[in-house]
Amino acid sequence: MSAKKTLSPDQRRALLATPAGWLACGFGSGLAPIAQGTFGSVAAFIPWLALRQLPLWLYIAVLVVGFAIGVWACTIAGRALGVDDHRSLVWDEFIGQWIALLPLGIAILLPSTGLAWWMPIAAFALFRLFDVWKPWPIRWLDRRVKGGFGVMIDDVIAGVFAGVVLGVGLLVLR
Repeated sequence: MSAKKTLSPDQRRALLATPAGWLACGFGSGLAPIAQGTFGSVAAFIPWLALRQLPLWLYIAVLVVGFAIGVWACTIAGRALGVDDHRSLVWDEFIGQWIALLPLGIAILLPSTGLAWWMPIAAFALFRLFDVWKPWPIRWLDRRVKGGFGVMIDDVIAGVFAGVVLGVGLLVLR
């Protein structure tokens, strides 16, 4: 297995030894033995349950601050692991997933009955689709932009793609 896919015991200790590492690995969700990105995206729903109660402007502010903190945390964690974009670094999935869920906080996009059970599932599926498929420019960014910013930016764009598709879908269904 490649160094990008597995964690040695020393790497795991280095990752969990700092607040930056703990955040970068999504509070431990990135330590799953397989499908770390999927586990990170699922774990992102727990804080989203509180975030969705925020006014839209504050939700967006949390995204911006979360992105900046993620760049910092993923830079430090990547250095500690000796791997630029290790699969265990899933804070980017949190931010990308929250971006994909953003349309669910815009009342004009929702039906008069409000949030339906399938809508967050659709946001999750769309985000995972774009994060794994990596259409342009996501793949280009993933290959060329390094460091903490590189870890974060491709998932931000995947989240934007997913959010736009979800938002348009909600408008069509309205």
